Amino acid sequence: MLAPLLPAQLTRDQFQQISQLVYEKCGITLFQGKEDLVKARLGKRLRALDVASYAAYLDYLEQDKSGQELHQLIDAVTTNTTSFFREAQHFEYLRGQILPAKKATVTGMRFWSAGCSSGEEPYSLAIALQEALPVGASRDVRILATDISGAVLARARMAQYHEVVLRGLAPSLVDHYFSASGASPDQVYRVKEVVRRMVQFAQLNLMDSWPMQGPFDVIFCRNVMIYFDQATRARLIQRFWDLLEPGGHLFVGHSESLNGLSHRFRYVRPAIYVKQAL
Repeated sequence: MLAPLLPAQLTRDQFQQISQLVYEKCGITLFQGKEDLVKARLGKRLRALDVASYAAYLDYLEQDKSGQELHQLIDAVTTNTTSFFREAQHFEYLRGQILPAKKATVTGMRFWSAGCSSGEEPYSLAIALQEALPVGASRDVRILATDISGAVLARARMAQYHEVVLRGLAPSLVDHYFSASGASPDQVYRVKEVVRRMVQFAQLNLMDSWPMQGPFDVIFCRNVMIYFDQATRARLIQRFWDLLEPGGHLFVGHSESLNGLSHRFRYVRPAIYVKQAL
């Protein structure tokens, strides 16, 4: 009987090479201690490509002039944890503080969900806006939703979620903004068109040039910068500042802050900052 194949071993040098590629491509820092995570996730790519070792995989990456495998690498090592109305205090602040001040001048409001993952965040924004704005006003509101991962964007555009994903939502919101199909336990809910039409998805590497000109009223970039080093965060925060209109708000994750960074934002409350009008 043949002995089972052992998993490929990832050396420290190979981990460093992979880490450098990821950092150069998208600014994400794979800190020491993440070797097992990288090995587990990239092991699937090795099996899919029928590659026996990480040395051979690195050679394959170098020879792939299309860059497609590098995108596969980024997809494999990036984390896409999200949920509807995650960090609910942000949506409460949006409904209670930002939108009441905007209702009189609602025409042309623009939002950006940077690092939108599989779509729960921008769809949550769209639902919150549908709920809070006067009837018909949401037609003048647009949400740009971007992510580096083509795979999660494909899922986001489908706008289909299993019942377990919606368990934290009020039944009234599920009834009003989702259409159910199938039977439990395989029941799937699709976001209704009235919400989907407010969101435009696009693939974007935050380290590249940005084609949009803004200005945005609100930028959500939550639980993204935890993967960047200080220098990368500082550059990103300045670029967000440049794209926000005066009085516009930046939301970051509750595990993040702008402490230790040179910036011009005014702190509002944990994980919420405003670009003060000049």
